[in-house]
Amino acid sequence: MESSLHPFLILGIGVAIVIGMIIGLRLNAFVALITAALTVSLLAPGAVADKVARVATAFGGTAGGIGIVIAMAAIIGDCLMKSGAADRIVQAFLKLLGEKRSPIALAGSGFVLSIPVFFDTVFYLLVPLARSLYRSTKKNYLLYILAISAGGAVTHTLVPPTPGPLLMAQQLGVDLGIMIGVGCLIGLPAAIAGLLFAAFINRRMPIGMRALPGEEAEDSSEVPSARVLPGLWVSLLPIVLPVALIGLSTALETRANAERAAQVRAADLRNIAALYAAVEGATEGPLAVVKTYLPMEEGVPPEEVAAALNNALAHRTAFGTTANLSRANLAIVERENRLVLEKALPETVLARHVWDTPKRKASDLGLLYGNANLALLLSAVIAVLLYVRQCRPGKKEFSDLIESSLMSGGLIILITAAGGAFGAMLAAAKIGPAIEAIFPASACGGGLMLIFLGFGIAALLKFAQGSTTVAVITASGMIAAMADVMQLGFHPVYLATAIGGGGLVGAWMNDSGFWIVAKMSGLTEMEALKSWTPMLAVLGITTLVFTVIFSIVMPLV
Repeated sequence: MESSLHPFLILGIGVAIVIGMIIGLRLNAFVALITAALTVSLLAPGAVADKVARVATAFGGTAGGIGIVIAMAAIIGDCLMKSGAADRIVQAFLKLLGEKRSPIALAGSGFVLSIPVFFDTVFYLLVPLARSLYRSTKKNYLLYILAISAGGAVTHTLVPPTPGPLLMAQQLGVDLGIMIGVGCLIGLPAAIAGLLFAAFINRRMPIGMRALPGEEAEDSSEVPSARVLPGLWVSLLPIVLPVALIGLSTALETRANAERAAQVRAADLRNIAALYAAVEGATEGPLAVVKTYLPMEEGVPPEEVAAALNNALAHRTAFGTTANLSRANLAIVERENRLVLEKALPETVLARHVWDTPKRKASDLGLLYGNANLALLLSAVIAVLLYVRQCRPGKKEFSDLIESSLMSGGLIILITAAGGAFGAMLAAAKIGPAIEAIFPASACGGGLMLIFLGFGIAALLKFAQGSTTVAVITASGMIAAMADVMQLGFHPVYLATAIGGGGLVGAWMNDSGFWIVAKMSGLTEMEALKSWTPMLAVLGITTLVFTVIFSIVMPLV
């Protein structure tokens, strides 16, 4: 059943529902996103009987991709806090850089800790340290507060396993290892820019520390006993292990893909005359595709025929494979197309290729232990053991910690999966082809326009409804639907980082992070608007700038 509504009208209705329910009705983002997904699905083309079921299917698919990872990340974050491992990491940064460079230490601590721990939690952890530093230096309080945000906000938005970048990677078809690497690569200059802005605004707006409710009681002359903290390396292990496993898996897969094992070699052509005879009368299917690429038969060398076949195998849609190859690595595209071609030609014409080379076997093993679910599970086990060793909790205390972690993670999973369903329904509404008609690939600089469009959509959603996570998962679903029909000219990870940058822009009083920073640091609302809000805009714009630069000089395709 075809919808009579224009895709842009369906898009407007969906976005209006999300913003209206969150801001106007003050409903939870999960309710708003799932309502919008159902509405868009009902208005989109498709069989009437499937319009509700496909929302549930998309919701389940998204939850299946990110549910375990987010749950494990929640456990890791709480265990790092309770065991003192997070404190140890912060102290190590301060010891390494010294008090004079304490803003860099705070930013570095936020940058590292916000990879597995939510930004709110990281700020809760580090703000007492910022206040303690002010007591000893009597200056730069605003700089200390903003330094924490400069480091923490960037990795929270760009680096998995936090929910926003995790779902962006899934919806845009980006390998998690690449998302982590490029997210850190682009996030680092963004954090530096944020730190420079923090130093600038600190000079323009010097603010002294103010007492928080109950702080007078905390500042008694009685000094509490020092807490025994775990060692640095064991503290870092729950953070470093999943990054290392996922990164190594990505490196092994990249190495295997570089072989291009499915390409046709001259030695694979066993009977060139039979090949030409087979494609001569073909009018459809893989042989018809090959026919358009082959040179004239007379006197053609095998190397030239092999090169022509390889050009054909690089086509992402013509061979009609069942796999979605729109954003797959070229080696995988060639593999899927080669399998189709080998079915159409007998082995006496074209030899069967060897895919399971030693490098591919190593890559497959890496995909096992580098799977994000297993990597985060192993990391969670280490974090839990560290917590048990340091705190010696009773059974009830231990059970309560795990349960509270999973409860907080559960809500994030619901919101993230609902955002994934909303994005999938926008794709079903044909948003991608509609925007492609306005911004064809030839007019978008090879897809560069999508980088700016993704940034703008995420920034608008962030400003309108406050949540960075909701903004980036909604925008990435929309951009994923558009990217499916475009040849980007660069790796889709840059779409994800651009969207993440947009999710940092437009932070104001409807953002929970705004109130956490303002209230926990003692800033007034106006002071937070003049300092924290523009600094996050600096982070987002810098992310966009470096995204564009890297997409041009290092396209990764």
